[in-house]
Amino acid sequence: MSSASVLYDVPGPRALLRNRVLGIAVTVFVLALLAFVIYRLAITGQFTYEKWQAFTYPYVWSQIGLAVLRTLAAFAVAAVGSLVFGFLLAYARLSSIKVIRYPAAAVTEVLRAIPVLIMMMLLYYGFGAVGVGMSSFAAVAIALIAYNGSVLAEVFRAGVESLPKGQGEAGSAIGMRPSQVMNLILMPQAIRSMLPVIIAQLVVALKDTALGFVITYNELLYYMRFLMSQETLGRPIIPAVIVGGAIYIILCALLSWFATWVQKRTSRSPRVKVAEPHHPGNPGDQTTTELMGAQDLPAELQAQLDDDKK
Repeated sequence: MSSASVLYDVPGPRALLRNRVLGIAVTVFVLALLAFVIYRLAITGQFTYEKWQAFTYPYVWSQIGLAVLRTLAAFAVAAVGSLVFGFLLAYARLSSIKVIRYPAAAVTEVLRAIPVLIMMMLLYYGFGAVGVGMSSFAAVAIALIAYNGSVLAEVFRAGVESLPKGQGEAGSAIGMRPSQVMNLILMPQAIRSMLPVIIAQLVVALKDTALGFVITYNELLYYMRFLMSQETLGRPIIPAVIVGGAIYIILCALLSWFATWVQKRTSRSPRVKVAEPHHPGNPGDQTTTELMGAQDLPAELQAQLDDDKK
């Protein structure tokens, strides 16, 4: 039995034929669905110049660029803040002190349960109703930090608890304090093992910046909705959706590429050059046997070496 067929049964001729037929059927269905969508867009005039003329103006693209920068600004603040907040919550949840661990667990569960949009509206409209003014940028950033930070806290905690317990015990056995064990042994390994999940959550944070249009934060989706409502530009709803969606896809693809690059860099083990064994008094490249032969050896051992050379 070959090694390729150990974990599953090799499909026979009928199974191969069935798989090919299913593959062809799915491909034909997807192509037909795509053709139907393109056909409907074409007969409704979505590919005409009047619908796309808005994207021929340099001013429109300059405003799209500013909207993208605002989206990236909110994401940058939210990403850094989420990582820091997540670290703090994870450390608190892993603490051996109950007074710290229990409140941290309660905060984490509450923040994870509240939808991001409700949190944004509470910060922007709710605080404004009680006389505490807050900008739309601050509301978006704080809401994303609170939600994604609580999720990342559970990611870090799960990564630490998935490690063998013997590693922490070994650090304690050599006299390291609990904080040193966490900072130097457990947390670095947890971050490396959970890096794909961390990056996936940051991608979610990038896409959730689009919710800021509800509280009038002038990011990419807000400006695209503004273009959709312009009668003088032919209300380019479908073109604006296509352009905006393509920009979000590009941003998420770049972030995923960066995550893959970081993961490859961190997964590489440092190459350690093994030093050649050094024998004092051995100026040349003599072997151990030759070096022993050059020394004053007992007669019996010298005779045995001579026999081995013969």
